[in-house]
Amino acid sequence: MLLTNLPKARLAHTPTPLEPMEALARLLDAKPRLFVKRDDCTGLYFGGNKARKLEYIMGRALSEKADVVIANGGVQSNFVRQTAAASAKLGFEFHGVVANPLSGTDYAASPVYNATGNYLLDGIAGAHMHQVDDDGPLTDAKVAELVSEMKAKGKTPFVAPFGASDGVGAMGYAECALELLAQFSEMEIRPSHIVLGTGSAGTHAGLLAGLRYAGSDITVLGVSVSEPADVKCERVRVIIEDMTPHWAGEVPVVSDDDIRVTDQYVGAGYAVPSDAGTAAIRTAAQTEGLALDPVYTGKVMAGFLDMVVHGELANGEDIVFLHTGGAPALFAYPEQFAIKEG
Repeated sequence: MLLTNLPKARLAHTPTPLEPMEALARLLDAKPRLFVKRDDCTGLYFGGNKARKLEYIMGRALSEKADVVIANGGVQSNFVRQTAAASAKLGFEFHGVVANPLSGTDYAASPVYNATGNYLLDGIAGAHMHQVDDDGPLTDAKVAELVSEMKAKGKTPFVAPFGASDGVGAMGYAECALELLAQFSEMEIRPSHIVLGTGSAGTHAGLLAGLRYAGSDITVLGVSVSEPADVKCERVRVIIEDMTPHWAGEVPVVSDDDIRVTDQYVGAGYAVPSDAGTAAIRTAAQTEGLALDPVYTGKVMAGFLDMVVHGELANGEDIVFLHTGGAPALFAYPEQFAIKEG
């Protein structure tokens, strides 16, 4: 099924595995079968969900004959890390504008948080990094300054959309929806729910729209990692509308009832580890050998476990956890995971 005629750069290792989580299901005494879609295995510089979206975002940069790519995010941004790697692979000069989302916490000045994990990987990939004091107006101003500076040098800058989450980037997860449906058919899996993290919302929007494009009514349930559920739902809607010009066939119909997000597992806020998320990270590692992170997938897994245990995900059906990667951020939070000796 042809999805789109958008230009595409080949960056991701796909299809990614779809694996049963039998040990986790036994631990939970779960009635449904549990599966994990391993988009931590997309291959681009430690993998993660941004690789699929960047195939279309960087395809656009190539079509616009850019020679510089600029992206912004937090100090430990998975998006900036994978965009730096994609830029290196495709021959772009890359500039990352990053802010610390944890101002006012102990992490704000932590040499570990500000020098390891994704930020360390940015530098290894040859990124030109620019730190600003916040992730709002100063970030936008720095991006605009860099655009002007590059143009003054005769270069052609391309500003990647935040999180690679616009109507173009989301087509990467519409494509993933078709990939999943083929795997479900081959493995005789009939999921009632796919559970994922909803942050910048492009993954959620793309997957949901792709499923509806293919005629599937599987529920996509987003676990918010930052904002209230209504804010996330509106963001998903905006991106789905932004996808409208890019479909090769009939535009899928996505109702408001289709867009489902829970904000019960955010904890104290974005990038602030939660006790439930930390416990879920340990559980996933000690049952299925999965590496999750405190910002995104750990909190999503906390919600997944809670909802499975309490029968909130249509007991008796198959349920899929979409692993969006992010493991490098683990190294920025060492105090959360004390080592047991002996």
